[in-house]
Amino acid sequence: MRSLRIALLALAALLAGLLSATPATAAPNFKAPFPCGQTWTYSHHSSEVRSALDFVRSDGGATAGTPVLASSGGTAHRYSQPSGAGNYIAIDHGGGWQTYYFHLASYSVADGASVSQGQQIGVTGSTGNSTGAHIHYEQLYNGVGQSIVINGLSMAPYPGSYDSKYLTSDNGCGGGSATYWVDTFAAATGYAAPDTADAQGVLNAGTNYVYCKVWGAQIGSGGAYNHWWLKTDLDTVYAGKNGRGAYVSAYYLSRWGNDEARDNNGTVIPDC
Repeated sequence: MRSLRIALLALAALLAGLLSATPATAAPNFKAPFPCGQTWTYSHHSSEVRSALDFVRSDGGATAGTPVLASSGGTAHRYSQPSGAGNYIAIDHGGGWQTYYFHLASYSVADGASVSQGQQIGVTGSTGNSTGAHIHYEQLYNGVGQSIVINGLSMAPYPGSYDSKYLTSDNGCGGGSATYWVDTFAAATGYAAPDTADAQGVLNAGTNYVYCKVWGAQIGSGGAYNHWWLKTDLDTVYAGKNGRGAYVSAYYLSRWGNDEARDNNGTVIPDC
C-alpha cells in the first residue's frame, strides 16, 4: 500500500511539472536564405553541426556573390571565426529562435541591426573553414539545432550530397506584390536609381523576375534604345552595395521594341 502511495505521489508530481512547464514557442514561418525565384540544391554531411544544411545554386547562376537573405525578421549580430564559420550572422527572432548564416564574403547590415524577412544580410562566399562558396544555414531553438523547416515544410530527411533535392525560394518576392518574368540577352549592371550613377551589381543573362518599371536615363542609341528601368534583385552584388530593389535597363530585354517594357507574355510591366 505504501509503495502504491509513493507511486501515485510521483505520478502527481510528474503531471504537475508537465502542466506548469512553459510551452515551446511556435517557430517563425522561415523562408529560404536566398533570393526569390532562385533554385538551390542542398546537402548535409556527417561533420555538419546542429542539423545544418549547405546550399549551392543550381539554376545556372553563380553561388559566390549571391545575396544572403534573412529567413525571418529579427535582430542581426555579426561574428567572425576564421578557423571555422568565417564571417557569419546570427539572427535572433525572439521566443528562443535563431538562424545562422556562415561563410559570408561580406556583411550587408550593421551589428545589432533590426532586419525584416527577405532583407539582404550578407553576400555568399567561402570564408573560414570552407572549400567552396555556399550558404551554411541553421535553425536553432534555445540553442539547440532543429531540423530545418521552410514555409512550414521539413527539409528532412536530408540528402548526403548535392543535386538530389532542390529548393526554389519565395523569400523577398515583394510581400505579395506581383512579379513579372522577363528574358535578358546579356548580363546587365544594376543601379541604385534609374541612371548609371551608382552601380550595385549584376543581373545575369537569362530568365529573371522584375517588380515594376520607372522612366529614367536612356540606354542605347540609334535604332536600339530604352528609357525604362526595371526594378529587380541582382544575382551578383558589389562589396558594400545592396542588390535588392536595384534598377536594370529594359534595353536588355530579349524581345519587344524601343521604350517598351513587357514581360515574356507580352504584359506591360506596371509603373513602380
